Amino acid sequence: MAFWSSTSVFTSKVPRKILFMFTLSLSVTYLFYSLMSCYNSLQFPLQENYAYQGRLGFAEFTGAGGTTTAASAARERGEAGRGTVEWTRTQASPTRAAAAAAAAADRTTALERERQEFSTTDSDLRANCTSDYGEKKLPQAIIIGVKKGGTRALLEALRVHPDVRAVGNEPHFFDRNYEKGLDWYRDLMPSTLEGQITMEKTPSYFVTNHAPKRIHSMARDIKLIIVVRNPVTRAISDYTQTLSKKPEIPTFEVLAFKNRTLGLIDASWSALRIGIYALHLESWMQYFPLSQMHFVSGERLIVDPAGEMAKVQDFLGLKRIVTDKHFYFNKTKGFPCLKKPEDSSTPRCLGKSKGRTHPTIDSDVIRRLHKFYKPFNMMFYQMTGQNFEWELEDDSESRSSQD
Repeated sequence: MAFWSSTSVFTSKVPRKILFMFTLSLSVTYLFYSLMSCYNSLQFPLQENYAYQGRLGFAEFTGAGGTTTAASAARERGEAGRGTVEWTRTQASPTRAAAAAAAAADRTTALERERQEFSTTDSDLRANCTSDYGEKKLPQAIIIGVKKGGTRALLEALRVHPDVRAVGNEPHFFDRNYEKGLDWYRDLMPSTLEGQITMEKTPSYFVTNHAPKRIHSMARDIKLIIVVRNPVTRAISDYTQTLSKKPEIPTFEVLAFKNRTLGLIDASWSALRIGIYALHLESWMQYFPLSQMHFVSGERLIVDPAGEMAKVQDFLGLKRIVTDKHFYFNKTKGFPCLKKPEDSSTPRCLGKSKGRTHPTIDSDVIRRLHKFYKPFNMMFYQMTGQNFEWELEDDSESRSSQD
């Protein structure tokens, strides 16, 4: 009874409106400082990606097990409101006031401990930005072929460019893994920032019948790069690679002919079929205009890598950053190696699977193959508007070339 009488006396002396305004001002003040604390914890370096900042800003309010510090703040505001009422009730009761003060101190300590447990420090935010920077996108450009034409060399040179992000391995999505869906394909891609190009290379796409339609369904404005090489040299290189894995296979001469006496070429052999470029290009031209295709000469990529790279960078809409200062010709391997322009250390060359010496092939077989490919080459020149001059190569050059 003494408590209630004391409270009645107190509330009778203090107008209700003043008491209400005082309580409201305490709540607003506490909310303001809470918001300022959150704002300070969400400061980011200017160079951080803004889209990613938003994602991290949301993560700032997320604690373990799905608990949020926003909810903690709400609980704090609720505690503050109840604390004000408790303060009003206990002004005439020193004993209860002391107990309430002790309880409030305990709550403050617990809330502070909870805030520290669930808060994200600036160093944590920067670590997250480093590990998951940018956004994964479907490719805007694909090197679609051809096998043993120089696609790996081209891809590695392109990856030197700061605005190109590419998958190292061949995804084989449009020929072997299409049923896994575009989300699976996108997840294989590296994260990119605005202005960067996502790329991949799978040379078997060029000779896969359903690949043009599938790629067109994904992105009809995509840019396609085809690295082509003298089909005779390419076939020998293809055979050399297979021979390194299966030494027991028949000789190149045996596989190249259905009937060597009659001179009948076996065009069903994949090593030879891939080189009929005009036949495969026809399928792609049903879905894509030539303006979206760029043809790289495998031969010129070896003798003038910077010149070919300049054309590729122009085609992709990139600044010409990869230049002759990035290449060093390796006489042992027979093709250029990459190096950093400011680095004087040993250049980085392609792996042991590149640069194999071709086996010696009967000159009569090479001559017959050149004759077989000539009409298809002429057709390919006409379709692309480019003359790759494969007919000018000597037989000896084809025999002594490297993979």
